[in-house]
Amino acid sequence: MPQLDTSTWFITIVSMIMTLFIMFQLKLSKHLYPSNPESKSTIPPKQSTPWEKKWTKIYSPLSLPQQ
Repeated sequence: MPQLDTSTWFITIVSMIMTLFIMFQLKLSKHLYPSNPESKSTIPPKQSTPWEKKWTKIYSPLSLPQQ
């Protein structure tokens, strides 16, 4: 029964690790980071919506007078 040849395992594993490292570095180098990060305001800006400009009343079916 032949023995398992493990002589190439070291080169294979090292080359795989190097390739993954290089690919990871290339992926990170293409990512654009903001040059000067600024803190965001914790208070959201007030946005006006069309239904806030006029008075509306919603009648639910239970609050209508009995017929």
